[in-house]
Formats: sequence, structure tokens, C-alpha cells
Amino acid sequence: MPNPFFVAFEIMLMVLFALCLRHAARLGPSAVWQLVAGVLFGLLLEWATLRQLHAYRYGRFLLMLGQVPLMVGVGWGVIIYSVRLFSDATSLPEWARPMLDGLLALTIDLAMDAVAIRLGMWDWGRGPQDQYFGVPYANFGAWFWVVFTFSVGLRGFARPATWAGRWLAPMGAILLGLVNLIAMNTLMTMDMPEASYVPTITLMLGVALALVFWLRPRFSLCRSDPLVFWVPFAFHAYFLVAGLLSGVILHPPVLLLMSVTMSVVALYLHRGSLWAWRNRLPTMPDTGSAAGG
Repeated sequence: MPNPFFVAFEIMLMVLFALCLRHAARLGPSAVWQLVAGVLFGLLLEWATLRQLHAYRYGRFLLMLGQVPLMVGVGWGVIIYSVRLFSDATSLPEWARPMLDGLLALTIDLAMDAVAIRLGMWDWGRGPQDQYFGVPYANFGAWFWVVFTFSVGLRGFARPATWAGRWLAPMGAILLGLVNLIAMNTLMTMDMPEASYVPTITLMLGVALALVFWLRPRFSLCRSDPLVFWVPFAFHAYFLVAGLLSGVILHPPVLLLMSVTMSVVALYLHRGSLWAWRNRLPTMPDTGSAAGG
């Protein structure tokens, strides 16, 4: 019998992908390609990591591509698409937006991963109290890094904003993201002590966070689709509710605190997205990224 939590997760991701696809279709075919490229990148990064590191394994979902659940790739795609829409509506210079993209994606994983392993969605092969409640610290550095590099590639290769740039940039972003991922995974296989991961990840995330704060971005300067709000909200709501219904989020209770904290952070950051839509602020200009086709 299919696990009801797995099925509900897959249905949620199908709905989120449909919302993103509707938004991309209104912008044009190249925006649809950007969304699809994010899904392809998500599937490829999971496949590459499983082959290189053998660090985790997935539970049995309804839709599987070998060892990788199809909806995990879809999850990567919709997260990347929505965080880029959000950062494009801020005052951050374009070179700094990939850092915000990575940090926003990380707020989702901080609330998701520890609950997901307790639901059996995937397994890191560690005890539930190891490192971050059973999740290796390196995973969070990887989350930031893969979203950051894909976003850098998509934005960078789209310059100048020509027809060729828009259509070739997603492929360039996939290649750049995978090369960086494989290089990072290779470093992890070279008998590096796990203790060295923590200061490296802390430094990387600290620099990114400090730069974003230093630039003092203003959010929701222009109108973006409400899915910018609903994508992170859906992830946080699902894992909070699923964790409570199953009881796993209370083992230990600090998981509940972390889930609520990340939910509040996401709601605070994205509150202006619905306000901007409701008040019909001007749409963002065509930048050759997710906001423009």
C-alpha cells in the first residue's frame, strides 16, 4: 500500500509545478524551458550524487526514475523557479541575487529534511541525533551551492538578453551546476574529515548572508505571481502538518520549534509578494531570467 505521506507530497508537488508552468507559459516558451531545466537539473544532481557518494537512499514513491523519485526533481525545479522570481523583484543587484536564491532555498530544507527522513522519504543512514537531527551538515552547504551555481549560470549565460541567450542559458546553467556539484562531491570522497565541513559551510553561508544584509535589499518592488508566496508556504505547511500528524516532529520537540521558526521567516520574507500582487504593482522588467521569456 502506498505511503499516504509520500502520495500527499507528490500531489502537492504536481500542483506547485502546474502553478509554475501556468506562470511560465504566460511569459513565453523560453520561460517554460527555464522551469523544465530546473527539473532536469534536480533529477541529474540527485542521480550524480547517488552514484558518486552513495550517501543516502530514497523511499519508494509512486513515480520513480530508477532510484530517484520524479517529484524530487520537480521539487528542485519549482523551488529554484520561485526563489528566482522572488529575488528578481528585489532591489539586489543581479550579481547578488543567486546568493539570495540559495539562502531562500535553504530555509525550506532546514524545515524539511529532518522531518522527511523520519517519515521515511529518504534515509541518510545516520542515527536521528547525528549532526542536524540525522542530516549531515554538508547537505545544507550543498543545497545552497547547487541553487547558487544554477542561478549564476542561468543569469550569466542569458547575457546579453537575446533569443540565443534565453534558449541556451538553461543548458549552460545545468552544465555549470553539475560540474560544480561533481567537483564538490569529489572533494567529499577524498577522505576529508567531516569536522572540516562545518567551518567551510559556516564561512560560505555567513559570507552570503552578510553580503545580502550589507546590500540592504528592499523586497517586492514590483509585482510577481502569488506562487512566489505559495511555493515556500506549501513546503513549510506540508512538513509541519505531516510531522504533527505522524508525531515525528516531536522527536525531538526542537524539530517543531525549527519548523515553526523557518515558517515564520518564510512568511515574513514573502508577505510582500501577495501585497504587491493585490495592489497591482508594475510587473518586473524582462531580465532574461525566470521573469522574462
